[in-house]
Amino acid sequence: MTTAGHWMTKLVREIPDYPKPGVTFRDITPLLGDADGFARSVDELVHRFSGIKVDRVLGMEARGFILAAPVAYRLHAGFIPVRKAGKLPWAVVREEYSLEYGTDKLEIHRDAIHPGEQILIIDDVLATGGTAEATARLVQALGGEIVGLGFLLELDGLGGRERLQGHLVESLVHY
Repeated sequence: MTTAGHWMTKLVREIPDYPKPGVTFRDITPLLGDADGFARSVDELVHRFSGIKVDRVLGMEARGFILAAPVAYRLHAGFIPVRKAGKLPWAVVREEYSLEYGTDKLEIHRDAIHPGEQILIIDDVLATGGTAEATARLVQALGGEIVGLGFLLELDGLGGRERLQGHLVESLVHY
């Protein structure tokens, strides 16, 4: 789907020059605050992966949690949080990844995924793909099989989809 006329674009606030000049930030908080919009977003993500066996849905901190948990509920699957380094209380597997300015680290509990489990990854925005790619590496390190990655928004010009080649990627709206 493209941006033109999509119901969701009316609920995504565009903030120019944030976090730096020349960047337009896509703020999904109005969408999350709209009961119908939030429900429809979750329903559409679930629909994109209907018919696929999913054991667990994984969401990345922080907005990915908001979307992945109801998707997991609707798919009758478990929910797994992927956190920034130092936030999980037990033994973890860590993945470092590159950002535009430096690096960051994601962690998942070592026992969160069992070998062979079918994993769906959900997040709010696919931009450069660094977070999604690092999350996919965490899933694979624990022996999980990625059945797909779902996003509300995809920023097409930033190349994130190319970093996820070989995986089913579904985005509800493209910018």
